[in-house]
Amino acid sequence: MPRRMATAGVVCLLATLLGAMIVPAALATTQPLGGTTEPDEGLMIDNFDPETGKRIIPNERCLTCHGDEQQKTDVRDDGSPVTIFVHSKQIENSVHGSQQCTSCHVTIDRVPHRKAPAVVVGCVECHRETWEQHKDDPDGEYARLAVVNEQIDSYMQSIHAQPNALDQSHTNATCYDCHDGHNVGELGSIQRSEFRLKNPQVCGRCHEEALDEYRTSDHGKAVLEEGDSEAAVCSDCHSTHEIAPTETDKAQLAITQHCGDCHQEAQRTYFDSYHGQVHRLGYTEAAKCHDCHGGHLVKSEDDPTSEIHANNRLENCRNCHENANKNFLSFWPHGDANDPENYPDLWAFKVFMETLIFAVMGFFWIHVLLWLYREVMDRRQGKGFNEDLSKPDLVYYRRFPAVWRWIHFLFAVATMTLILTGTTLLFSHTAWAKAVVDFLGGIRMEAIIHRTAAVIWLSIFILHLVLAIRNIRRNRATFEWFGSTSLLPNWKDLQDLKDMFKWFLGFGPRPQFNHWTYWQKFDYWAPFWGAMVIGLSGLVLFMPGITSLVLPGWSFNIANLVHAEEALLAAIFLNSVHFFNVHFRPERFPMSTAIFTGVIPIDEFKHDHRLEYDRLVENGELEKHLVQRPSRRASLAASFITTVLIMAGLALLTLVLIGLVTAPS
Repeated sequence: MPRRMATAGVVCLLATLLGAMIVPAALATTQPLGGTTEPDEGLMIDNFDPETGKRIIPNERCLTCHGDEQQKTDVRDDGSPVTIFVHSKQIENSVHGSQQCTSCHVTIDRVPHRKAPAVVVGCVECHRETWEQHKDDPDGEYARLAVVNEQIDSYMQSIHAQPNALDQSHTNATCYDCHDGHNVGELGSIQRSEFRLKNPQVCGRCHEEALDEYRTSDHGKAVLEEGDSEAAVCSDCHSTHEIAPTETDKAQLAITQHCGDCHQEAQRTYFDSYHGQVHRLGYTEAAKCHDCHGGHLVKSEDDPTSEIHANNRLENCRNCHENANKNFLSFWPHGDANDPENYPDLWAFKVFMETLIFAVMGFFWIHVLLWLYREVMDRRQGKGFNEDLSKPDLVYYRRFPAVWRWIHFLFAVATMTLILTGTTLLFSHTAWAKAVVDFLGGIRMEAIIHRTAAVIWLSIFILHLVLAIRNIRRNRATFEWFGSTSLLPNWKDLQDLKDMFKWFLGFGPRPQFNHWTYWQKFDYWAPFWGAMVIGLSGLVLFMPGITSLVLPGWSFNIANLVHAEEALLAAIFLNSVHFFNVHFRPERFPMSTAIFTGVIPIDEFKHDHRLEYDRLVENGELEKHLVQRPSRRASLAASFITTVLIMAGLALLTLVLIGLVTAPS
């Protein structure tokens, strides 16, 4: 009996165990799709997606292991440790708080894992696909994704998105290498502020040497030691996503631009310098912020280890200027002509040059407007000179010999070339300046063209002086320094100027002139001043190593300022006032070709230079200056050359005015 009872007990126990195994399995086979499956650890259950049939693993299941603060690490199959802990509150408060873990970790299909899963997270694809699905939503809930995808596009062009040289199956840095995927904060959130302060350490995981240098810099100390979130971190200088290799122009231009995000005043004065103008045109040949201040080792000038410290600055300059001497140390890298307190000499030169510009242009533009008004009034009344084109003059007065015509042509071409190539630097902020430099072949080629034109310009000027002096010596017995044919200003010029304004205002007749008028004498003598100011300042800038042997470093600052201001005056005056006096006043419109044909109609000469005409008639010398009308071919050639130069001059004037109007304050 007891033996039978024992046998029955064993049978019942086996039946009970068998039932415990069969019943749940049977229930699972009859459970509809989307219902519960066998209970797993912790009584939690999985669901299935009714559309895809894939297992839906609740975040709580993942956090059962990954949220255990008592076991934050695990060991891989190879024995290496791995951190597996994820703070649940961080996920809930992040921008991904509403997402399933498996939305990112798409390779996870079972919990617990049967084997160590591969970490495959498709940040780029997910954000792009989500934006495509919701970009037209009226509620704007996903509007921020537009910015995210712009950053993704930038990232895809960066050095981080490129394949690693050692392992072509991986990129240099993925999204989650830089971003904490479980703790991505919204704009203005605490996570954002915390991440900014951690930015150097995050970058330093790969860039250890750069981080070590950064720690010793003023930026690094402020961030890492003082917790100053306003100080510069890696992403402020290198950008957040569109990161290029530091040796490329793209990266160097971006870094210098980013320096100005914090140091706006320093950037403004830098862009006023030659170094900054070259940079703003998109070229990196000239010194940039980090060339002088250091890249990751930015320190104040009082720090003995700083690259801009007085003891280190000369060696720093020699990185570009091999022959730099101690005079370079007095150069003002950020000299501000608008700061009379700190740069009184530079300020004084600017005030002088701008006063000169406003005085000259103000006077002559008033002169132009009044002259235009008077000639229009006289023409309405049938007065003044009005060439009858139906009956052209057959007799002409020879006014310019061939050598002077060639000198004028070469001088005009050289001047316009100098204006074009020089104002590209002065107005480097404009799109047209960048286009011109690119068209010319880059900043180095632009510099060669500018200096070649300057040599031609000065050579022509010196040649003209030699010819003028030789002419004076040849005729020294009869030469009259202040005679009717002399270009030296005299008292009659002052009287003519007064009488001209009386005529402008209708208070007197138009004055009679000798061989040269007062405005023609001004046009002649102005280049003497320009040659001295532009020529000397240009030589100082062209040969800094040589000129610094005798001049202090701050002379470069002044030379750069007066060179630009005088060139600006010349560009505006020549292409506006000079063009009006010679070509655009009603009596000459649309142009005068006398400087290229060398002759003018006798009636025009009689009208413009009546005193000279009367003197020649009285002395019986007029006949030897008279010639026949130029050939049709010569007239057409002169008209073509004049038209091209006028159009080029007006185009240059337009570009200069655009540059002035759009110049940063």
